[in-house]
Amino acid sequence: MKKIIITGTSRGIGYELALQFATAGHQVLALSRKIPQTLLEHPNISCLSVDLSTESDLYKITDFLEHTWKKADAIIHNAGALINKPFATLTQKDFDWVYRVNVFGVANLTRIALPYLQRGSHVVTISSMGGIQGSLKFAGLAAYSSSKGAVITLSELLAEEYKEEGIAFNVLALGAVQTEMLEEAFPGYQAPLSAIEMAQYIFDFTLTGNKYYNGKVLQVTTSNP
Repeated sequence: MKKIIITGTSRGIGYELALQFATAGHQVLALSRKIPQTLLEHPNISCLSVDLSTESDLYKITDFLEHTWKKADAIIHNAGALINKPFATLTQKDFDWVYRVNVFGVANLTRIALPYLQRGSHVVTISSMGGIQGSLKFAGLAAYSSSKGAVITLSELLAEEYKEEGIAFNVLALGAVQTEMLEEAFPGYQAPLSAIEMAQYIFDFTLTGNKYYNGKVLQVTTSNP
């Protein structure tokens, strides 16, 4: 039985991940601003209402880890913020919000959880094909895609910095998955994969991927976007 921290669990892939891990007998700490009743009712899921863009909210996580779990085996950085509008109309406030969730949220949660990780732990960051250098880019996603590129580099750096401690850091750069966020980015587009299907892949990778990879970026896509 593993102890898994998952962000962005109110909907989509994060929600399905929380249920899959919990149903398989693992303990889940589900982090999101809104908490679905289904997760609250599951005996293997602990829920915290956390806004990753607000640093003070992270103390709730520290308190839980210190007094309840004492350790964690994996983190899945799944939460994401997206703004879809032309670059010329993006404001500093827009960029600040997207980066606070997609970059600073990842960095801050990793930092406060590090004392509770041990050799063999796995930190998985969910990025996007939009953050891959040389990949097809789409107008309107300047803040989102650039933030997803930033966490790729961050993960590569952390893998190097913590390799002697035996903590693995990997990135899954996802293509199109049928979620609410995809609809925001590409209205009307039908993705080849459902949130449940992608959650199953991430579930397996979180438990076993660190045996084969560290500091790597795996492109998980069959389509553009």
